[in-house]
Amino acid sequence: MKKKISIVIFISVVVLTIRLFCGVYRHDEFPEKHFFIKHRPTWKWRFFSPIGQSDLTIQELTKEEQIEQKYFNEFVRDQGLSR
Repeated sequence: MKKKISIVIFISVVVLTIRLFCGVYRHDEFPEKHFFIKHRPTWKWRFFSPIGQSDLTIQELTKEEQIEQKYFNEFVRDQGLSR
């Protein structure tokens, strides 16, 4: 019984760690998805750029899109990914 509980706890910790420190981003130019390791833990899993390769500025986006773009910039673009 203790062995089963230990296995469940171990698997739960591994899944939680992967969820917090890994993510998937959609490239802002090409329709490809890439797996990556985050530089800090966050619950967010999928990242995408609402601006993409267009000429829009962040001020022209809705509040939700601005938040998504800030996440994309912090976790993907500022880390040297999606170039």
